[in-house]
Amino acid sequence: MLSLLAGRLVRGLLVVFGVVTLTFVLLHLAPGNPVTLLLGPSASPAQVEARTRALGLDRPLPVQYGKWLGRAARGDLGESIATGRPVATMLREAWPRTALLVALSLAASYLLGLLVGAIQATTRRRGVDHALSIGTLTLFAMPSYWLGLLLVMIFAWQLRWFPAFGAAGLDADFLTGWARVQDRLAHLALPLLTLTLIGVGGVARYVRAAMRDVREAPFVLAARARGLGNARVTRRHILRNALVPVVTLLGLSLPALFSGTVFIEVIFGWPGVGLVLVQAVGARDLPVVMAATTVSAILVVVGNLLADLMTARVDPRVRLVPERTGE
Repeated sequence: MLSLLAGRLVRGLLVVFGVVTLTFVLLHLAPGNPVTLLLGPSASPAQVEARTRALGLDRPLPVQYGKWLGRAARGDLGESIATGRPVATMLREAWPRTALLVALSLAASYLLGLLVGAIQATTRRRGVDHALSIGTLTLFAMPSYWLGLLLVMIFAWQLRWFPAFGAAGLDADFLTGWARVQDRLAHLALPLLTLTLIGVGGVARYVRAAMRDVREAPFVLAARARGLGNARVTRRHILRNALVPVVTLLGLSLPALFSGTVFIEVIFGWPGVGLVLVQAVGARDLPVVMAATTVSAILVVVGNLLADLMTARVDPRVRLVPERTGE
């Protein structure tokens, strides 16, 4: 078991290395000079050259990449070209807000998605199933940025129920107690609602398909033949076995959700990692982009590993065994 996990971890590290290497190459092949963006159009060629040399951007790409890998392996992600601040500090400050948004939307999406998918799979009314299918498919196919802008137009501009931007109001430092909590919840409402609605669409359709596949399985028919009630069969046999692919989806949803928050954070001005990343791309802030990409690649690897572990935990028939080559 441990040797298998170690093998998968090694393959995951190779994936991270490949993603980081490709990102580094593409960033340096893209047009634009980060030093020119930093100093502005009025900077002289001598100033640009001096600043480029000071940042080490005049060295060959293999040398730059080797130095970055060495620092990153020691936990040193460098300093931002645009702000001069340590990249690790910037990500550490932005991380809690992104983690809060992801955790709440993940929990809400799966709770509501399980409920809607179970209703679709067990209802005898075709009209209800068709209506919910149309709704979940529409939400699943809808671009997150378009849905976010639509919610801003409805709830922030027309109804004026929630603020459209930021994580707190301008007077947040002067608020205390319940008023401070209300301000935070009001700013959280729209980005959380956007991610949750899109997540519900995907989870509900996945749960519906999984439960319908299990519904006609021989062990379910045998349970019904023994006289078990419909509610008990659904809860103990259909839903429990249908959760196996859903648990796999949960592990894979983690990195996808983090990448999806990038657009949401930009639209709502939510000061998380996604907003930091987009601002860094616009400024050609190479150290920040490399660090954020590395974190995203690690999340993909961790998400896949968690999906395997949770599947083996939920389904006793699934075990993490070494892959055998054909004889």
